[in-house]
Amino acid sequence: MKYFVIVNPTSGRGLGGRSIPRIESFLKEHNFNYTIAQTKGVWHAAELAEEAARTGYDVVVCASGDGTVNEAINGIMRAKKAGYNSVAFTVLGVGTGNDFAGGTGIPTTLDDGLNALKANKRKRIDLGWVKGGDFPDGRYFGNGIGVGFDAAVGNEAVKVRWTRGLLAYLIGVIKTVFLYYNPAEVEIVLDDGEKIIQRSLMISVMNGRRMGGGFQMAPESQADDGWFDLCIAETASKGRILAMIPYFIKGTQKVLPEIQMKRARKVLIKSLDVTFPAHADGEFICLDGKQLILELLPQELEIIHG
Repeated sequence: MKYFVIVNPTSGRGLGGRSIPRIESFLKEHNFNYTIAQTKGVWHAAELAEEAARTGYDVVVCASGDGTVNEAINGIMRAKKAGYNSVAFTVLGVGTGNDFAGGTGIPTTLDDGLNALKANKRKRIDLGWVKGGDFPDGRYFGNGIGVGFDAAVGNEAVKVRWTRGLLAYLIGVIKTVFLYYNPAEVEIVLDDGEKIIQRSLMISVMNGRRMGGGFQMAPESQADDGWFDLCIAETASKGRILAMIPYFIKGTQKVLPEIQMKRARKVLIKSLDVTFPAHADGEFICLDGKQLILELLPQELEIIHG
């Protein structure tokens, strides 16, 4: 088999670049037939992944954070829509959050990811498709969409340069609580016709389980069950938001009166007043969005997992 390894050297505050010697040493030791390439800018991972799928590679490996993983998935899917549908995918966890891996059963550490690559255990997972914001033609995602508060938190977390993972996102939460948030009144329509209208602090539409390196947005989600799991939070005071944080870390937030947990295959999110920020797998899809349309695509991607 032929492996194409995409490394984002800036992932995980530079851990991606520092991991290249370890990755190459392992692949050479175990006689992998591989090519390794480093990303050089935005959307480069999508171009590399699509080219790998089109030119006969069997597996695309992404040593990066969730944003680059999202790009690679989009490249693979673009090739698949053109008829190149045999490539599998996996991740080597060197990012800040590693949430896609954590929600799909892929190991979240580099060495465990390399061992899983060697073991070659496979399964198929669902993907999501979102249209709206800065992507009127749509974009694929593997882990989840965040609308409102958690998108703003992600924007603050990336500014934290001295740490990574859950701590960086906790700092982002605290900064966002005190510096920002004017939540939109939204209309959320689920595929069974259920409609929710409220001023929503946050809407998470999950294929995976977690965001921010440890916030369990959808602890019961399975990435291969044919459903999105939604966590919808009504607006709350600053003190109340801070009090809710431990529930999200433990995944017990469904007991809170502000929280609704739902399942759907299609979701419409529309602002009825102010615009909202939103991200897909940690990558901004809009800062001033008015409407998003989401659809679940069952069993779209084969992955190598732990």
